[in-house]
Amino acid sequence: MSLRNRVALITGGSRGIGRGIAVRLAKDGVRIAIAYRSNKAAAQQALRELQALGVDCVAVETDITDAARAEQLLQTVVDRFGRLDILVNNVGDFRWGTLAESSIEDWQAIFNSNLSSVVYVSRAALPHMRKGRWGRIINLGAVGAERAFGQAKISAYAAAKAAVVALSRSLALEEAKNGITVNIVNPSSIDEKELSLEEARRIRDARFPIGRPPTVEDVAASVAFFASEEAEYVTGQVVNVSGGWML
Repeated sequence: MSLRNRVALITGGSRGIGRGIAVRLAKDGVRIAIAYRSNKAAAQQALRELQALGVDCVAVETDITDAARAEQLLQTVVDRFGRLDILVNNVGDFRWGTLAESSIEDWQAIFNSNLSSVVYVSRAALPHMRKGRWGRIINLGAVGAERAFGQAKISAYAAAKAAVVALSRSLALEEAKNGITVNIVNPSSIDEKELSLEEARRIRDARFPIGRPPTVEDVAASVAFFASEEAEYVTGQVVNVSGGWML
């Protein structure tokens, strides 16, 4: 699945799933831009890891819940690399809370982070992808977007991620004629310690028929497929990286 010399922007790419996606795409020869909000130390560490793989990369500090700054981010990336081919919308804050106990500010923050950011960055990316008649947009959702799994305190987060799925499918229809695909990767919960594959294999959780929770590498593999040349005929699709949890 060669992607050599393509250019990718990964939002929230300094740590966690975003960082894992950046590393995986870098191994495929992709030039990488990561966007981060405030953790400069994590961003610099991510850059060092990417540079060790021999790829051209940059980190941009920004707040993509602001539409104007999202536009500036895309211009910065295109000024640096001359193009944009792949966009991974990975940013998405999480907060526990029922509808009754969540404040309006909580809801707005969750929707701004998980949904508005996808709208702002994707909208800014589209002209650059249309210019090249080629583009891959991969949005990170969550299995909670389709099933609550008995978790009674994720109403805002689940609603925002469900909206991301609906938005992605509509955008896939709108942009198919421009050579742009739009797909969704829904991970189930990943351990906050960012488990390695070996560590995860030692965990046995009855929720996962495969016998372990997903790792960042599992999620990144699905993103890499959607970003690939081989996925040209796949758009508007959801992949649940859940080890059978959705069955």
